[in-house]
Amino acid sequence: MYDVIIVGAGPAGATLARMIGNRYKVLLVDKRFDPGAEFSREKCCGGLLAPDAQKILGKMGVALPREILVGPQIFKVRAIDLQAGLEKYYQRFYINLDRAKFDRWLVSMVPPAVETRFGRRLTGIEYGDKCRVHLYGEKGTETIEGKVLVGADGAYSMVRRKLFPFAVEPHRYLALQEWFPADKMLPYYSAIFEPSITDFYSWIIPKERFLILGSALSPGKNVSQNFLKLKKQLGNYGFNLGESVKQESAALLRPGGSREIQTGSGQAVLIGEAAGLISPSSAEGLSYAFVSALLASKALSGGLHDPAIRYHRMTASLRRNINRKRIKSAIIYYAPTRRAIMASGFSTIKLESF
Repeated sequence: MYDVIIVGAGPAGATLARMIGNRYKVLLVDKRFDPGAEFSREKCCGGLLAPDAQKILGKMGVALPREILVGPQIFKVRAIDLQAGLEKYYQRFYINLDRAKFDRWLVSMVPPAVETRFGRRLTGIEYGDKCRVHLYGEKGTETIEGKVLVGADGAYSMVRRKLFPFAVEPHRYLALQEWFPADKMLPYYSAIFEPSITDFYSWIIPKERFLILGSALSPGKNVSQNFLKLKKQLGNYGFNLGESVKQESAALLRPGGSREIQTGSGQAVLIGEAAGLISPSSAEGLSYAFVSALLASKALSGGLHDPAIRYHRMTASLRRNINRKRIKSAIIYYAPTRRAIMASGFSTIKLESF
């Protein structure tokens, strides 16, 4: 029997495994890795490390290796309101990453004492005095027992759905991305607003010789049409996109407030996006993944009995943060206030020559 079973080896799960792997008998499960520790499916993500995530990595004493960085490093954002015909530039500092290499690097820091089941799919959970998980892989189904179960399995968390079926769910979006060849690297990241396409936002991120075009779209029959509409409209802003070389998609959550955050109960704990911890204003999730993993490790340091009680108390600041970001979201995504802020020129970068 394991002390802790962690389902999901993304940033939240890998960070927690790194922190507790030498204290407890830990099993780390992830279906995206094959036995050779390569991804069978890459994460649909823009791969930008925002200042909040940079700050928490610094507090944890983690330094990024050069090989996971990609050009260009980004110091400004181009905000475009397609419907209003407005665009402004703002100072922001992002670290541009190869997301697949970033995730592999996080897993590489997990202590050797942590056992893994990569390339295995979670098919069932039994929850009582102890936790049982059923994993399916090349050799069939395996049943494993643990004292504590941690769901770090992302926006479409099976752990959350199985153990907390009546929890209030955050609004779910479909994140779509396409990669396009580019003849030059843009020196900025673009945030795009168009209410007729999505009530959230779209983005363009430069990655070496490519541009990533992405959008957070409400699931439904108009997803493909709205994404095509976005590509056509961007032609008026100098984005001449040809044929894409890669397409990606993933579920994306947007919590409407702290009531949609589910941190767990008893012997089950949820961290990262599985808990609903992601910014409702920007969809930034890495900082929440790292902080929630750190808090879960502290909760587990108090023992293996009822860690969810301690963890819920410790995450109060994260829930307050989500509520603040919800207010910010209401301002940014209400077209009149967004356009008034953009038209005012407040906090913008002036592009005249120095």
